[in-house]
Amino acid sequence: MADILKISDATALALHSMVHLAIEPDQQSTTAEIAEAFDASKHHLAKVHQRLTRGGLIKSFRGPSGGVGLAKAPAEITLLNIYEVMEGQMICHPCLFGKEVCPRSECVLGTLLPGLSRQIRDYFDKTTLAQLASESNWGN
Repeated sequence: MADILKISDATALALHSMVHLAIEPDQQSTTAEIAEAFDASKHHLAKVHQRLTRGGLIKSFRGPSGGVGLAKAPAEITLLNIYEVMEGQMICHPCLFGKEVCPRSECVLGTLLPGLSRQIRDYFDKTTLAQLASESNWGN
């Protein structure tokens, strides 16, 4: 079941960083501030922010009051958008062997894997940064 969802450290940082930015979408934060908030490497987060910038999800501001901010409204950015910028297309294989068509007529786990794969993809596709920011208590 390891193939159901793979989230790298970089993608985990991207997801957390984007929610952090969505809490106050009209503000910008520095990479150092965000790294400190999540006890993460500033250099690793800077690379994550570069990928998010290239993916059109955040924008970078230079200068003494520079930092990063969201490139779109939080309601327009889904978890799937972030995941796919970081990891590539989300492909959920409903097979323990990662095959499109199983040689067995029935999976040994029944409908569990296809159902989980569909739920995960649907959750990532329907969940926006605005939703997660409104549910977050990080700003408190």
